[in-house]
Amino acid sequence: MAVPAGSHSVLQRTGFVRAVPLGEGPHRGAHVDPGAPRAIEEWTGTDWTVIGIVESLAAAQALLYPPPPVQEKPAEWDRPAMGRGRGRHRKPISAEERDR
Repeated sequence: MAVPAGSHSVLQRTGFVRAVPLGEGPHRGAHVDPGAPRAIEEWTGTDWTVIGIVESLAAAQALLYPPPPVQEKPAEWDRPAMGRGRGRHRKPISAEERDR
């Protein structure tokens, strides 16, 4: 599919979010003033719109990069115990034989 010239802004994805420091001077790296308040901006496809203000870099990072959800581990199945010996190809013994 050919994209018409000059239409790249129409095709840009929206919803990108960034944190911009509200300190004096030009925008610098986030590590320069971690205690400065941050403006949370969202990309609308044509410009950045302020959607909120947070008090520091740590708060901005917590908002922009929430921790992943905790995945519950599946229950362990009752794996049969391995037979005697140290070899790689030991046959597992059955539960009935193990309980004897």
